[in-house]
Amino acid sequence: MRDGWAAQGGHYEYRVITLEPPIGRGDARRLLTDEAEYGRWELARALLYPGGRRKVWLRRKIIRVTSTL
Repeated sequence: MRDGWAAQGGHYEYRVITLEPPIGRGDARRLLTDEAEYGRWELARALLYPGGRRKVWLRRKIIRVTSTL
């Protein structure tokens, strides 16, 4: 079931980040926290591959503003 915002034609912008094995868990968490706090991104999906590679999908709402003039 879609929430009211999505049902009204709301859209998301997506960003995919790939983190290679030398990046530790704490560094990955810090990177994603900064993206969420300053870029207003939220976690959409995360995958951990064999070998330690991580792939993370972030999303944020696209807010369209209509002119009032």
